[in-house]
Amino acid sequence: MGGGRAAGGRAGVRGARRPELRLPPLEPWPDAELRPDGDYDGLEFRDADLTGQDGVGARFMDCALTGCAVDGTGLGRARVLDSVLTGLRGVGTHLAESTFRDVELVDARLGGTQLHGAVLERVVVRGGKIDFLNLREARLKDVVFESCVLVEPDFAGARLERVEFVDCALREADFGGATLKDVDLRGAAPLEIVRGLDRLSGAVVSTGQLLDLAPALAAELGIRVE
Repeated sequence: MGGGRAAGGRAGVRGARRPELRLPPLEPWPDAELRPDGDYDGLEFRDADLTGQDGVGARFMDCALTGCAVDGTGLGRARVLDSVLTGLRGVGTHLAESTFRDVELVDARLGGTQLHGAVLERVVVRGGKIDFLNLREARLKDVVFESCVLVEPDFAGARLERVEFVDCALREADFGGATLKDVDLRGAAPLEIVRGLDRLSGAVVSTGQLLDLAPALAAELGIRVE
């Protein structure tokens, strides 16, 4: 969904390329439990309870996961390709060092999701709410956060290139040690950054956002405002 073309692109910022997703006819997932290093191709996981299951290293290709519970699900080093994930819910999902390419994540309700060291490319996160998202040391390229709420997301040490926040609440974000290039924060409301203001040289903000960030910027630079 989306045309694989650059969106945005205002003020010299290169817009993110969105995924092009055309899922084939899908077969119902026939099993009740994930397998480590499992290979899942052209399957629909609907209302599956994946709580606590071990799918480390699994590969999902042309899949739809809809309404699934992922509390504590182990999916480290998983590869999720050309897939749509809708209505996922859960706390503590383990996705460290995983790869998401050409993926839509829609209306998720997640908390404490571990994506440190992950690679996200041509990914749209639309709707829903994600608390305490751990993206430390991750690589994000052509990623759009749209109409969603992110509470205390951790981008510390991450690399973000062509990342857009569109009608998105970004609360108490940590960009410490991050590297940003063509990152458009203008659609974030509110825009709250608790760490890493000195790392925003590759981002664009609106005039209003700059005024809101001014006290924190002044404190970061050691400027007294009286």
